[in-house]
Amino acid sequence: MKPSLKEQLNQVVAIDTNILVRIFITDDEQPQQNDLAKALVGRFERIYVPQIVQVEFVWVLERTHGLEKPNLLNILQELYENAAFILQNGDIFYRALGLYRTHNVGFSDCLILAESISNDSVLFTFDKKLLKLAGTKRVS
Repeated sequence: MKPSLKEQLNQVVAIDTNILVRIFITDDEQPQQNDLAKALVGRFERIYVPQIVQVEFVWVLERTHGLEKPNLLNILQELYENAAFILQNGDIFYRALGLYRTHNVGFSDCLILAESISNDSVLFTFDKKLLKLAGTKRVS
């Protein structure tokens, strides 16, 4: 039986967005931070990634580092599959990743929709792109 999230957290550390970015992306202006972030993964058995960090991570990779969707998909898949990382709401992250992979909608919107679906809720929105996905409804 898989340990509960509380049990897993007793063996892990949590990280913020800046550290997660430097684990996956080399920042030439911050070589020491790159090294420290990557060493953190080696020092601790597991790294907890809160859901808000997941959202900010994608935003930073898009806005600051200019990554395109194919590269983002590869990084997000690696984040999901890497056993060193415990993702808050990992099942929701995975569902959001699938939506993001197959639709022209931002990752944060996919995460919101996946969260709504997991709670058996219809997501009301004005977002035209998001309205093309099952599980959404326009406010009227």
